[in-house]
Amino acid sequence: MKKYFDFEGNGTSYRREIIGGLTTFLSMAYILAVNPSVLSLQGVEGIPDSMKMDMGAVFVATALAAFIGCMIMGLYARYPIALAPGMGLNAFFAFTVVLTMGIPWQTALTGVLFSGVIFAILTVTGLREYVINSIPMEMKMAVSAGIGFFITFVGLQSAGIITMDEATLVGLGAIHDPKVLLALGGLVITVILMARKVPAAIFIGMIITAVIGLFFGLVPMPEGIVGSVPSIEPTFGVAFDAFKDPAAFFNMQFLIVVLTFLFVDFFDTAGTLVGVASQANMIKDNKLPRADRALLSDSIATITGSIFGTSTTTSYVESTAGVAAGARTGFASVVTGTLFLLAIFVSPLIVTFTSEVTAPALIIVGALMVSNLSKVRWDQFEVAVPAFLTMFMMPLTYSIATGIAIGFVFYPITMIMAGRRKEIHPMMYALFVIFVLYFVFITE
Repeated sequence: MKKYFDFEGNGTSYRREIIGGLTTFLSMAYILAVNPSVLSLQGVEGIPDSMKMDMGAVFVATALAAFIGCMIMGLYARYPIALAPGMGLNAFFAFTVVLTMGIPWQTALTGVLFSGVIFAILTVTGLREYVINSIPMEMKMAVSAGIGFFITFVGLQSAGIITMDEATLVGLGAIHDPKVLLALGGLVITVILMARKVPAAIFIGMIITAVIGLFFGLVPMPEGIVGSVPSIEPTFGVAFDAFKDPAAFFNMQFLIVVLTFLFVDFFDTAGTLVGVASQANMIKDNKLPRADRALLSDSIATITGSIFGTSTTTSYVESTAGVAAGARTGFASVVTGTLFLLAIFVSPLIVTFTSEVTAPALIIVGALMVSNLSKVRWDQFEVAVPAFLTMFMMPLTYSIATGIAIGFVFYPITMIMAGRRKEIHPMMYALFVIFVLYFVFITE
């Protein structure tokens, strides 16, 4: 084992790898509660049960997708990078695709499956570099920041901190409501832990918030800590059901869904991979060894996760916490994956993680993603406008896809008018046409 992972060459040991893997798990364990909450549209009232995914099944699917993703990344790519269903992508799945577009969650899982397969093909053929280089850095950062705003808005809404207002569209919620106060208290606690740089601050904040909620009777009391594994039958293999009716995905709307899943996962993975590898000093001669394997691991995890019944599985930037704790090889990811597998046996606890308890995690993760705004050249109007529209329209239209579409339509227009036609990659013109058609078909 030591030889396979090259412990000596990486200057590490079993102890450092185990501690690193455990640290990464604790830093991202919040997804076990947040993902079922988001995909089941917990806290959203007035919608039929058919639009909501089974929380127990999604919980198991989340844990299994994370387990397999981490194991492939650890054993095949040998990187200390953990994977799990991604934040932002799950919000896009639930609130844009299902809730706004009205696409059944079963078909949405097919979209995740398609994006994973395309990602794998792009990786194997080497086309990934062509696609990555075609998108301007400012637009990549704008998408990431926009998703951050969107996630934060979803968190504020699910907690009741922000509510609908007939006069102003949105307004401050009933902050004297005990459950809203619980969410606000959880947010304050998590912010304090983050400011103090406490490891696994988001996860610890959720635990403390849940305990407070139990003490005041604001969240359900679990029947136990350890219990039987929930059935995954409601979601397992459902991604293949859409093939019975090809018309469900041979349309422009479904194409946009697949492209958005693919786009966000594509650049989220690339950015995370470079960031974690840089922190671990793994980049040699400005190149990342085994990058193809890491990207292929991510795509396989997405395909597997869609079959289990969850949104896109992607690499987690929280892996940097494990690297900071000493992780240097894929063995740390194997440890993280094993812990995710064991987590399926504590399913009774999931009932305590209500929307009020998970909302602070959404808000904080959103805030962290918005930091990418510093990488946008705001002094260049032709760049600033499409970047601004991309991130601003996501929460306003309640759609990540629409935000991306608007920004990518404006980008070639502003660049051409500014006399910078030569800087526009041909792929951007293709995306311009696709997104214009998106608006034409979406209004029908």
